[in-house]
Amino acid sequence: MAVKTKDARATAVRAGKAAAGARSNPYVQRLIEDEDLRDNVREAFESIRHAYKRMSNGKPPAKVLMQDKKVQRDLREASASLREASEQLRGKRRRKKHRLRRFLFLAIIGTAIALAVSEDARKMVLDRLFGAEEEFEYTSTTSSA
Repeated sequence: MAVKTKDARATAVRAGKAAAGARSNPYVQRLIEDEDLRDNVREAFESIRHAYKRMSNGKPPAKVLMQDKKVQRDLREASASLREASEQLRGKRRRKKHRLRRFLFLAIIGTAIALAVSEDARKMVLDRLFGAEEEFEYTSTTSSA
């Protein structure tokens, strides 16, 4: 398929240079290689598109932004996806949030403090662990004369 006009040849040369530049761009390379990054960009695009469709239904945009919960949710999702994508592009690793681990740690610390402070709590725990103590009343078998 030969290019027939001078303008078409110039356009083809510019397109070739643009493609070569895109191949050498580290951001484009990361976008090509990283599936999570592509997913985040796709989710952001879809959320923004859905929000735009809901906003262009004839109502004033300010009113839709303030009252439409679905638009607010879509915009929140889009911003979260774009934030994750930008962090991935910058190379920051996403730390996993260990909410259950944090909750267990706080529960153990709180229990330890409660046991250290409250004598009733200590007695209750000891009674549960080792059984209730029997009340012992001492009566002497000898009588005093």
